[in-house]
Amino acid sequence: MTSGSTVAVFGAYGHTGRFVVARLRERGFVPLLSGRDADKLKALAYESGLEARPASVDDPASLDRALAGTAAVINCAGPFAVTAAPVIEAALRAGIPYVDVAAEIEANADTFSHFADRARAAGAVIVPAMAFYGGLGDLLVTAAMGDWTTADEAHIAYGLNSWHPTAGTRASGVVSRQRRDGRRVRYTDGRLEYRDDAAPTLEWAFPEPMGPRAVIGEFSMADVVTVPSHLSIPEVRTYMTVEAAGEVAAPDTPAPVPADELGRSAQTFLVDVVVRSGGGERRAVARGRDIYAVTAPLVAEAVERILTGRTRTAGVVSAGEIFDAADFLHALSPYISVELHPQR
Repeated sequence: MTSGSTVAVFGAYGHTGRFVVARLRERGFVPLLSGRDADKLKALAYESGLEARPASVDDPASLDRALAGTAAVINCAGPFAVTAAPVIEAALRAGIPYVDVAAEIEANADTFSHFADRARAAGAVIVPAMAFYGGLGDLLVTAAMGDWTTADEAHIAYGLNSWHPTAGTRASGVVSRQRRDGRRVRYTDGRLEYRDDAAPTLEWAFPEPMGPRAVIGEFSMADVVTVPSHLSIPEVRTYMTVEAAGEVAAPDTPAPVPADELGRSAQTFLVDVVVRSGGGERRAVARGRDIYAVTAPLVAEAVERILTGRTRTAGVVSAGEIFDAADFLHALSPYISVELHPQR
């Protein structure tokens, strides 16, 4: 049983963090608010009636105090290149699972490479990128694979009708670009490859009613880390509708604005996944609203499954490896509609 279990949310006052706190409460968890800004924490604690414990990634003792007595920690505070490692270290000291919502490719790669051996030896659970980017794509690819053990290529096309970035998205993007010296990255021939040329623009045939749209090819997101971490697929490509890519890159695009009673924006998404092996092709399609808001049920479902033992392995693991992908996606039906198409 998880009802009444305390789950620390680091970065609880952020845009995504607030959604995570709300979804945890719906499931009967008791969120413990944490983060670096004591004033924002105090305001959220007053508003929500929840306990707040300020902590800084530069102060391990403060992180230890924040995680004391909790059952798990969810890291919602970017840039994750700065926050992930210190919060993971604190989770390992506390002996509790760690889950984050990082979309930063390099930060996720660092988590897999730096903590894999220690987490496996300790039987610890560390799940990076348990979010719209990284987690959802990995679950869709894994579910689409079905009984295939290998595939030649996986394609994840993001059809967003708009993309108004949060302050956290902008900050994380700056750090990612700095770490790769402004280059773009793709996953090809079984490895990450950094390139100086411009990403191609092409047309993707999204399912109706969206239909064919211009997309930025090789618009790499966290899926190029999560999917290859456990699936034998040498080519993993992600794509983004041109309009959404332009909005997230523009410096004057406003932040998301609530448009319903749940605080979600009017943004809608369609994620179209195609996996090919030999002459066969399998597909998965997901539809929903607000990429930031939908991260919350993803991460809340993950924490509940971890704490109730509905996992397949331990260590540093992606969503598709640690969970039953098809069953997990089915559990998200109040927030995401998913269609799995058999081999053609």
